[in-house]
Amino acid sequence: MSEFHVASSTPLLTSGFLDVTRELIVGPDEAEHERTIVRHPGAVCVVPMLSEDTALLVRQFRVATGGDLLEVPAGRRDVDGEPPIETARRELAEEVGMAPAELVPLAEFWNSPGFCTEYMHCFLALSVTDTGMRTPIGAEERAMTTADVELDSVESLVANRELVDAKSIVALLLARAYLGGSHAGLPHLTPQPTRLVRLMHSSNCSWSTRTGCGSNEDSPTTR
Repeated sequence: MSEFHVASSTPLLTSGFLDVTRELIVGPDEAEHERTIVRHPGAVCVVPMLSEDTALLVRQFRVATGGDLLEVPAGRRDVDGEPPIETARRELAEEVGMAPAELVPLAEFWNSPGFCTEYMHCFLALSVTDTGMRTPIGAEERAMTTADVELDSVESLVANRELVDAKSIVALLLARAYLGGSHAGLPHLTPQPTRLVRLMHSSNCSWSTRTGCGSNEDSPTTR
């Protein structure tokens, strides 16, 4: 249990699905400190396997990076009450038109815990079927392309700075470890609600998201 606690939370801005708040935290010495937090509903990412050693990635424009990014399919948990595994299934269908026979939970992690509450659920999609029915949402998804990436090429893609998306690096390495037998995956947990649970209306408040973001030879093959 942390010796820090949140004493108050002040809304600063709401923009789309994001809320920005100013948190007043109290440390173990009772000193007060202000921190600015970006509140995010959480997200999922999925590694769809086309074969035992090849995954399907997407390449899409990310305005924060100023260019296109190679990454695994991913999306926000923006449907209230939807379990993460169902969000993963839905995002896979929307972005690449794939339906998995099995979704294996690989990991859960905070994307940017220094300032953002985005909590990621990472899955491996096995025995995927191409439905031919993509339903992209937004201009970036409509313009995205796909790329076949061999799992053995991940390190070289990272070294060549072709793969610079953190969630995708984590997801691909864990997918390879799972398929190689060195990672057992996560147990299927009780579905978590989508939105943050906030108890921000007392002088000693708290919040929780857990109960509630090279060389030609190594280049991915773009479709």
